[in-house]
Amino acid sequence: MSEKLKVGILGGTGMVGQRFIALLENHPWFEVTTIAASPRSEGLTYEEAVDGRWKMDTPIPEAVKKIKIMNVNEIEKVAATVDFVFSAVDMTKEEIKAIEEAYAKTETPVVSNNSAHRWTPDVPMVIPEINPEHFEIIEYQKKRLGTKHGFIAVKPNCSIQSYVPALEAWKEFEPYECVITTYQAISGAGKDFKSWPEMVENIIPYIGGEEEKSEQEPLKIWGKIKGDVIVKAEEPKITCQCLRVPVLNGHTAAVFVKFRKKPTREQLIDKLKYYKGFPQEAKLPMAPEQFIKYFEEENRPQVKADVDRDKGMGISIGRLREDTVYDYKFVGLSHNTVRGAAGGAVLCAETLKAKGYIGKKF
Repeated sequence: MSEKLKVGILGGTGMVGQRFIALLENHPWFEVTTIAASPRSEGLTYEEAVDGRWKMDTPIPEAVKKIKIMNVNEIEKVAATVDFVFSAVDMTKEEIKAIEEAYAKTETPVVSNNSAHRWTPDVPMVIPEINPEHFEIIEYQKKRLGTKHGFIAVKPNCSIQSYVPALEAWKEFEPYECVITTYQAISGAGKDFKSWPEMVENIIPYIGGEEEKSEQEPLKIWGKIKGDVIVKAEEPKITCQCLRVPVLNGHTAAVFVKFRKKPTREQLIDKLKYYKGFPQEAKLPMAPEQFIKYFEEENRPQVKADVDRDKGMGISIGRLREDTVYDYKFVGLSHNTVRGAAGGAVLCAETLKAKGYIGKKF
């Protein structure tokens, strides 16, 4: 019997679900044994279900091609086959909340890519290099759910990965006000250029709900556990604009920041270069060796050159310079469907396993 944990992918036929499938191929700890999707895909092999709409650059992994799709709504049946699940379902917010809690109540941990539970007060929303201590709230969540092993953990919005790590690395200098514009890839909407031709040579200056997420989610990440809830931080104050741009993968952020304790440029760059977190210390499988890389070149980071650094899990920062209105400004880049979605969730699951929250059911 394999010592790997048996993993289910909820919503495994969509773009993020496909990214989970691709990333988990030959994973040393996890093995995809179950794929669940909407009833219309039930009974098809995975290969049949994604025929003509496989969006990854790599082929469908051989190990999953013949897996029969299960109905995601048959919760007990799906849960009985796995140790934990990744959630990437395409439903309304309320439906996602309900189905993820239902899976958790079968004693199945749920690591979610969805936004539905990000503001549930006892659900940890984690970037593993920054706030893994928030997983401690799980014990309170289990009491609310009436479970021994089942719980929900989520990863944050894809766009904030391009700037929150830098601000975290500079925490001792007390950043307190930020103006940010994100330039977001079309895969963040589950699209490619074939399915969204109107995005070619176009910019759309609106992404529904994205600005609120970009301004508020960092504050939960920097918040503190108080009693049985996570209370968000008050600072830094963030105001954000989010634009959809004609890029397939990679969210770029242009950031202006004020500090209470003004650092030198050299101090800021050193903090980026040497920042590391639990995933690096524990040498987790998905962890980039260098979490944040600073580029000295004036024309970096670039999507084409840098988005796949460390298999899409690294954060790239460049163009750090003093500003005439704010203290400093910089540009950040992250891979939105790897670090910002499925890869970030896999790293959360690895952290949860390493800390003893996820294990074998059977």
